[in-house]
Amino acid sequence: MGSLFRPKYKSADGTLKESAVIWLKYRDALGVLRRESSETEKEQEAKRLLKQREGAAVEGRVIVPRADRVTVAELLSELKQEYAANQRRSAERLAFSIQRLTPFFGHLRATHLTSADVTRYETQRQGEGVANATINRELAALKRALTLAHRAERSQRVPYIEMLAEDNVRKGFFEREQFEAVRGHLHEDLRPVVTFAYITGWRIPSEVLTLQWRQVDFQAGTVRLEPGETKNREGRTFAMTPELRACLEGQRAAAERLKRQGKLVPWVFHRNGRPISDFRGAWLKACESAGLPGRIRHDFRRTAVRNLERAGVSRSVAMKMTGHKTEAVYRRYAIVSEQDLHEAAQKLARIDLGKVLGKVAAVGE
Repeated sequence: MGSLFRPKYKSADGTLKESAVIWLKYRDALGVLRRESSETEKEQEAKRLLKQREGAAVEGRVIVPRADRVTVAELLSELKQEYAANQRRSAERLAFSIQRLTPFFGHLRATHLTSADVTRYETQRQGEGVANATINRELAALKRALTLAHRAERSQRVPYIEMLAEDNVRKGFFEREQFEAVRGHLHEDLRPVVTFAYITGWRIPSEVLTLQWRQVDFQAGTVRLEPGETKNREGRTFAMTPELRACLEGQRAAAERLKRQGKLVPWVFHRNGRPISDFRGAWLKACESAGLPGRIRHDFRRTAVRNLERAGVSRSVAMKMTGHKTEAVYRRYAIVSEQDLHEAAQKLARIDLGKVLGKVAAVGE
């Protein structure tokens, strides 16, 4: 059985005094004698905490005393370390979420966090004009941090976190003439980049700008991403179309010219031999100049899916080429354009016209 006590300490004037805060003394599941502050002066609250510790010992659970005092900021920091250790590709997105979560939740102790706190956070972020989808990504990081802490017995509970409703239907895609217009306003070093993305639907910058020549096989006519180089950690191969081959051959010719000058270029896409880190600013300007403001590079991913659907490529093969792991995500990208609708109407009209002519012919007989 455990017990409560108030430790004594010597004050500044040398007299022996008793602490107002009540402490616990108990044996954990391993039989180790523990002394832990209840952090309260109220005996009923201290007794409640002692019963929790004794119950955990009976169940065989070892609770580190620090668990009741760990803050959300500490758990978010541990989550960041877990992402780094496992080399998760979404580490950059996680850092953004932690940057938003910490000022609001960081000072709270994990055991004190409630669903009401989460609701207040959602309301605040919505008031700042942030989209529900962005808020959900942030809350997913918070939930992950709490879940990992609970598994490691760093926290005793995980509050219910309800995600917000979001519109996850993907809407943007490029018709050929739109793509040509934007490409025409980009610097010549960037035009092959967007051509590759338009055809393959691979991600910019994580899959396209990091592509190296060792991943291109002209003889086999393929471009590949090795396992671990993609978002879902799975490998991927894309067979070259004539346009894709021409794009890559142009890049190879540029690399050969630099090689003759003494520069070895491992990257497929580069600026005079230097890797391209990103080109958000140039992209935004090109879209503005082309009369397509607000378009994003991820629209190429949606476009490639739609083009594969139009070409009649089987869904299983198309998913392998674009790197979609589940059909649920893939279906959100298979968007129908106005041109598709008009073509469908024309096909329907031809069927209706055929029926009419058939009836006329039958009457004539």
